Amino acid sequence: MAWLFLKVLLVGVSFLGCLYPLVDFCFSGETRAQKPNFVIILADDMGWGDLGANWAETKDTANLDQMAAEGMRFVDFHAAASTCSPSRAALLTGRLGLRNGVTHNFAVTSVGGLPLNETTLAEVLQQAGYVTGMIGKWHLGHHSSYHPNFRGFDYYFGIPYSHDMGCTDSPGLNLPPCPACPRGERPSRSPDRDCYTDVALPLYENLRIVEQPVNLSGLAHRYAEKATQFIQHASASGRPFLLYVGLAHMHVPLTRTQLAADPYAAGLREMDSLVGQIKDRADHTAKGNTFLWFTGDNGPWAQKCELAGSVGPFTGSWQVPRGGSPAKQTTWEGGHRVPAVAYWPGRVPGNVTSAALLSVMDIFPTVVALAGARLPRGRHFDGLDASDVLFGGSQTGHRALFHPNSGAAGEYGALQTVRLERYKAFYVTGGARACNGSVGPARYHEPPLIFNLEEDAAEAVPLEAGSAEYQSVLPQVREVLADVLHDIAGDSVSRADYTQDPAAAPCCDPHQPACRCQTASQTMFPRAGASGNETASAHPPSF
Repeated sequence: MAWLFLKVLLVGVSFLGCLYPLVDFCFSGETRAQKPNFVIILADDMGWGDLGANWAETKDTANLDQMAAEGMRFVDFHAAASTCSPSRAALLTGRLGLRNGVTHNFAVTSVGGLPLNETTLAEVLQQAGYVTGMIGKWHLGHHSSYHPNFRGFDYYFGIPYSHDMGCTDSPGLNLPPCPACPRGERPSRSPDRDCYTDVALPLYENLRIVEQPVNLSGLAHRYAEKATQFIQHASASGRPFLLYVGLAHMHVPLTRTQLAADPYAAGLREMDSLVGQIKDRADHTAKGNTFLWFTGDNGPWAQKCELAGSVGPFTGSWQVPRGGSPAKQTTWEGGHRVPAVAYWPGRVPGNVTSAALLSVMDIFPTVVALAGARLPRGRHFDGLDASDVLFGGSQTGHRALFHPNSGAAGEYGALQTVRLERYKAFYVTGGARACNGSVGPARYHEPPLIFNLEEDAAEAVPLEAGSAEYQSVLPQVREVLADVLHDIAGDSVSRADYTQDPAAAPCCDPHQPACRCQTASQTMFPRAGASGNETASAHPPSF
């Protein structure tokens, strides 16, 4: 593991110019041809109707609405899965979970993450000469080699998983503060809660935990600050850059101050302001050569059911979806149809609405093509290059999309729902956790339920199995599903390690009674056994 120790030391070198070997902002030799920059912003659990441009009753996304007016809005755009880790893995690999191995969420104590033999978008662009940064929620493994700094990102600032997966001193929705830690050498144990039962939420800068627990009340501001600084310095260097921003919004409110008369609207406004700051910085420093793509990882989560919010189609805005169940984890439209906007002044036409059937997985091959890079060899991809849609006026995207089970009924990752042009077929429904904590019964459908989404976007009434329309569509559904399963069977596929070990939980200093580090100078010490035998002091890059 000597290579890991070496990289820990390298990451700690200054972020400024040539002094930072992993973020090389210096030119040497001939001037390089100008390549486009990319900013990918991924919202967390944002409903399709939470974007004002999609739903007129939403009044809280002024910056995103302006971006849609100046760019291209996609109305039939889909997450690759209906929960966090699988969707993010698919974005960064262009592959379904059955191929990349990530079929459900990783935990605080997860040993593994996105399999190391999978190549990320950041790694591809890094090899093509890009400087790469990631701000925000990662959720693809934080232990050892699964950390973002080892997956193609030169710079990382953020939380390694969802911001409700650990205690804080500034709690948001339904999350008590971290209990006070006992003093003395022998802490008293409580059967219900003490400072050992909840790992405090860590904030990383590269490999170093700079704050634990993180202060959530200022997190959005810090994300905006770090993102805009990254853009500024990368642009000044002349090197092309990739910035991937995993927002904390709209998972659950970041602070109790958002728990007002309309908490969801407050969260939307804060998120929209953050996006606006990133867009403004990109416009100011690299307008005309920066492609900004905004979308979401999946539909809203069950915790949001308990809060009142705005209304919108496809279960946006912390409202109760079909039958009182959450949209997240399901393959109903509310679980995976997400808002999406592409913005590139002078390249992507403005004020255009595209009905092309597209997916988060399309970001990978599209960005790779625009960067003049090559797709990794020896594997198949589920995403497609959407350049013709973005620049050529085409309305043709996928003929078929496959929606995996992300935690409802059935096997993790199984392709239980098929979208074929305007039709959608369900082989399994049910099994999602409702707002009251109950789990609905699993229902298996053979032959499948089939909906015509053009006539029934709410998926309320399936086609009659004996109808001519149903009988015409059914063999096509079965054919495309059989084809993709056959393709996956012959592909190079990965298997994620979902084992858990308490030693893998991130801790700024395991020698203390609890993981609490509030000073920026705090050194990160891996827990015993967390990263082999390496222990290193890594200073964060300074801007």
